[in-house]
Amino acid sequence: MSHTPPSRTVEILSDARYVQAESPRWDGRDGSLAWIDMATGSLHRGRIEQGRVIPETAVVVGAQIGAPIPLAQPGAGWLVGVDRRVVHVDDDAVVTPLTDDIAAAGDYMNDGGGDPAGRFWVGSQSMPRDPHCTLWSIGAEGIPVARLGGVTVSNGLAFDRTGSTLYYIDTLPHRSIEAFDVAADGALSNRRTVCRVDGGNPDGMTIDLDGMLWVAVWDAAEVRRYSPDGALLETISLPAKRPTAVALVGTLLVITTASIGLAEPGEADGALLGVQVDVGGTPAWPWGGEAPIVRGAVPTAEAAL
Repeated sequence: MSHTPPSRTVEILSDARYVQAESPRWDGRDGSLAWIDMATGSLHRGRIEQGRVIPETAVVVGAQIGAPIPLAQPGAGWLVGVDRRVVHVDDDAVVTPLTDDIAAAGDYMNDGGGDPAGRFWVGSQSMPRDPHCTLWSIGAEGIPVARLGGVTVSNGLAFDRTGSTLYYIDTLPHRSIEAFDVAADGALSNRRTVCRVDGGNPDGMTIDLDGMLWVAVWDAAEVRRYSPDGALLETISLPAKRPTAVALVGTLLVITTASIGLAEPGEADGALLGVQVDVGGTPAWPWGGEAPIVRGAVPTAEAAL
């Protein structure tokens, strides 16, 4: 049975309000935090100090931005799914394509994340909604491999610590968390449903050190914790109607939210939120490849913080 422990206090961490903040990432290289604003195509980075998010940089990467993943080496930048491809963003705001367009025309990259083997998993979503999108993995060599087709809105994903199980959310039409077995080469098999997520749309997801799944539920004003066999363990009510994604920074559960589509956004809508939980997580798995080098590249515009 789900419950909300009385000790849980949800705090607003950010001064800024975003249109559609998504994909928070704890960077294990320096302890910083990254997130995106889908509506402005921008990758944001900052740090958490004394219970507040202190923004530091923001780079406009493209029109339709998806998930970021850190590279393994300090100072080596990030990979980001954007528009129909994956790009590299270095610490000087230089944006370099890593892949050609891999999403179909009219589709664009959405959520993703790393696995313990150093691959970047990222999927696309369709507008209008139709199940023809794809989940890819990109290994250290930078070559995208289609892993799952028939996707509509590729969203949250999380790997267990061994990398042998992938938990995955294709938000529509089933509104479910699914699981796959993952072979050493990244091949997926044994697709199964963990549970259906009712009362809203399951969006971003992370996994804690106990192997439990935290899921942001869009339009439900909730984050929920599920066991790998689908039991609902905890529900945290939020002051924002549209939570989009979650990350565990130690035992601080960081929650991105959106104000898009709300006629009268409240104080917390579009903010980054935080709540202390009992079981923490680890930094985002990094991508294991090398940053592309392009001579003569110039920085893109830096966004207002």
